[in-house]
Amino acid sequence: MKLFIILALLVVSASAGPVQQPEGPVHPRDLQLIMAHPNGRITNADAAREAQFPYQVGLSFTASGGGWWCGGSLIDCNWILTDAHCTSGASAGTIFLGATKRTSAKTNRRVNKSNFIQHSAYNSLTLRNDISLIIIASVSYTPHINKVALPKASSSSAAYSGQKAIASGWGLVSDSASSVSPTLQYASLQVIDNTVCAKTYGSLSVTSKTICTATPAGTSTCSGDSGGPLVMESSGVLAGVTSFVSSAGCQSGAPAGFVRVTSYLDWIKANSGISY
Repeated sequence: MKLFIILALLVVSASAGPVQQPEGPVHPRDLQLIMAHPNGRITNADAAREAQFPYQVGLSFTASGGGWWCGGSLIDCNWILTDAHCTSGASAGTIFLGATKRTSAKTNRRVNKSNFIQHSAYNSLTLRNDISLIIIASVSYTPHINKVALPKASSSSAAYSGQKAIASGWGLVSDSASSVSPTLQYASLQVIDNTVCAKTYGSLSVTSKTICTATPAGTSTCSGDSGGPLVMESSGVLAGVTSFVSSAGCQSGAPAGFVRVTSYLDWIKANSGISY
């Protein structure tokens, strides 16, 4: 069924606007079904230093059919922001906080599906509204564990085009790799205009609620980075949530797609009470 959804998405995307490449957008979590390898990471990235990204969390989800790995961002002492396609279908999960090495977190939190607040309008075909909140038992801030700043409401119209942002996550070093990296990875990516991104993926998937980045030299988010942060270098605010890549692979050179956080500030406040 998952593979059928992916194929259907390619047809939908192709009909939504001009497309430069035959590939369509897929959630990084689903890319393994097409490319037949485990969940992965930002390709061609750098290893993070200890406590370099204290807002980064690792999310290990379980379901009756297996499990998967995603990323997320700590946005308050008891709230995680991630993707809807990460929480979708999960029955439980473990939150890893303060980790640089993936299996060596400073602290863990166990959650179940009652902790998930998934956007009610999430659409797995068009990839729209791919956002979820997870409530956890409160954590204390330390140099290794700290929240990332949300954008201000006054910046809701910011396009970010041309600016640099940092994406981070764990996993594979390339599309052909067969083992995950034990160390948190990161890359500086340039935000591109949505009209450029829509030429690859179509206007059904790339909307005003999307941010896209260029992926030069095969440097991109990948499977296992789903739900992870895209943080603006200039301001340190959380601009995006890792959402989709090309079905042709993370190193294909096609743009990477993120949920635009400014478009969901009201939704975040209504569901978590967090002011911005």
